[in-house]
Formats: sequence, C-alpha cells, structure tokens
Amino acid sequence: MKIALCQFDTVWEDCRANRDKIRALVEKSPAGWDWIVFPEMTLSGFSMDTSKTTTRPEDIEFFSRMAKERKAWVSFGGVEDGFNKLITFDRSGARASEYSKINLYSFAGEDKRYKRGTEQTTFPIEGMAVTPAVCFDLRFPHIFWDRAERTELFVDIAAWPARRSEHWTTLLKARAIENQCYVVGVNRTGKDPTLEYSGNSAIFDPLGKTVLDCGTAEGVFVSEAAVEKALVEKTRARFPFFKDRRPVLL
Repeated sequence: MKIALCQFDTVWEDCRANRDKIRALVEKSPAGWDWIVFPEMTLSGFSMDTSKTTTRPEDIEFFSRMAKERKAWVSFGGVEDGFNKLITFDRSGARASEYSKINLYSFAGEDKRYKRGTEQTTFPIEGMAVTPAVCFDLRFPHIFWDRAERTELFVDIAAWPARRSEHWTTLLKARAIENQCYVVGVNRTGKDPTLEYSGNSAIFDPLGKTVLDCGTAEGVFVSEAAVEKALVEKTRARFPFFKDRRPVLL
C-alpha cells in the first residue's frame, strides 16, 4: 500500500480556502497512492471556536468525493457533535471509520470546548488493521498498547507546534518500535495566530526505520516503499515481545 501525507499551511478558520488549497495540492500530487491522510482539524486549524471548526455537509462531501474520484482511502480531521475526530472514507466514498480524540489538550483549553472520546476503534484498510489517534493522544502510550496486538498500523493526525517537533518525531518512532507496527503521523505547517508548525509528517516501520520523512515543506508526499502487513508479521514473529508484556499497574 502506498500512503500519501498532506501537510500544509492551514488558512485560519477558513474552510473554503482550505478546501481550495487541498484541491490544488492533491491535483499536482504524485500518482499511485492508495490512501491520503490530512492533519488535525484539516479545514480550520486547531481552533477553540466550534462555530468555525464544526464540519459541514459540504466539507464531508468534499472528502467523500475525493475518495470516490481518486478511488483511494481518505482520512481527515473534523469536528462533529462537539468531538474532535479523525474520519476515514473508503475508495467508494463511504464513511469507513470515525474516531473521537480521547486525550484532550487542556493546556490550550480543548477540554472546555470539546467532548472527550470514550473508545478506540480499529478498522481495515487494504487488509491492514488500522487504529486512529489524534495529536495529544500520542503522549499516552497505554492507549497504543491496549490496541497493539490487533493493530498493524497506527495513524495520528496533529496540529503539533514546531517548538516541540523533536517530541513529535521521537514519540512517533517510539510508538512504532514498542508496538512493532507502522506509525503514520501527519502534522500541519505554517502559522496560526499564536503558534508555528513545522510539519515533519512521517511514516515509521515496525523496527522504527523511516519509511517517509516529509520535512517542513508544504505538499503531498508519497511513500516510495510500500507499507506491508507482511513486515509487521515478520517483525513480531522474529521478536515475539508481546508475550512478555504485563498489565499496566496503576
């Protein structure tokens, strides 16, 4: 499976402008990808103004149509019913999965503006078991551990500040190594009214090796090496560490 990561300078709280920007980036993107992933709150930026972040029917239709026209999977970040979500459409444009962020970023007041998700979900993409996460979730390894044995790929979409970009990259890689699976992380670039973002979207394989490093430029980046279930199975068979895990003691 070839995965495309789209990182871009989100136009602050302007869904229409961001749809136009995404359309242009996707139209000139490399061909042949099976799945494209966009950052957290894709069409608005990480805003606490729910009137600007709430996903509208035309936003849903935009991503659904993209999946249908491209005959590819599409994952994006949006707000529905007060939840900060990662939503995925399949190749036909049908909704295949939605996940609501569990760990809200209280430092920015997210817990005051949005509802907290209460459950994880795992779903298949091209024969691979995928478990979604959103931004701050990445700092809480236990929610990855809980799903690791039934997950072959974790995907985390984010609005992660540039000043902590080293944390972002380190944690993505750590989640891949400790859970012996692929980890896909997609972050925005550019600036909002208070923060700067560096992108650094990436894919790491089950041994922590870099499959794709998008750097800091805006654009759609596609993994040259295929992301394969077989590598996850091979890694776990060679290093059967899961059998040594014990429940987290709280």
